[in-house]
Amino acid sequence: MSDPARFIRENTQLHEPPLIPEIRLHLASEIVPIWQMTEEELEKSGLPPPFWAFAWAGGQALARYILDNPEIVRGQRVLDFGSGSGLIAIAAMKAGAAMALAADIDAFAAAAIALNAETNNVAIAAATDDLVGTANRGWDIVLVGDMCYEGPLAARIETWLRKLAGEGTTVLIGDPGRTYLPKSGLEKLVSYAVKTTRELEDTDVRNTSVWRLLPA
Repeated sequence: MSDPARFIRENTQLHEPPLIPEIRLHLASEIVPIWQMTEEELEKSGLPPPFWAFAWAGGQALARYILDNPEIVRGQRVLDFGSGSGLIAIAAMKAGAAMALAADIDAFAAAAIALNAETNNVAIAAATDDLVGTANRGWDIVLVGDMCYEGPLAARIETWLRKLAGEGTTVLIGDPGRTYLPKSGLEKLVSYAVKTTRELEDTDVRNTSVWRLLPA
């Protein structure tokens, strides 16, 4: 697939995530078709599943928290790590962030981020390089939505994020109770009941929290 933006336009529709009605995103209306299309047609290019096509509960909770508490990001340089659709970065810019970098190793996510930023009239930079383990590039706050779903990846990310936190960077995580969320060293800030679907999750509502990650 040589044109990710075209693929996204043809296989998604503009939707408002349940918890964030003020933001519109290019999202898949049905889960199975776009997932099968990725597996059957896009697998040839070695592409990951289309995580960017859904507004995951952790991202929705973190975006809601940012919009309701804009002073957290106002004037700050923000990294939205594992951005997917760009939801959190968009929320940060709407809340007054000085800049937002949406990082996701999937090139299709980068295309979705660009389309969604344009739809919501905000300017967001996108990066597809793997930032885990890199030095802080000027970020005041790192926002992470729903990234604790796979063990080795979550452990690798946690080590990096705790180092950043120890250097004075604020690190916030939105998580709906994924298996590999750190078991300690977290401060709960707020919880939301996030509407989801049984196709995407195993329930219609996910109790989802926003946490501040404490330094190691």
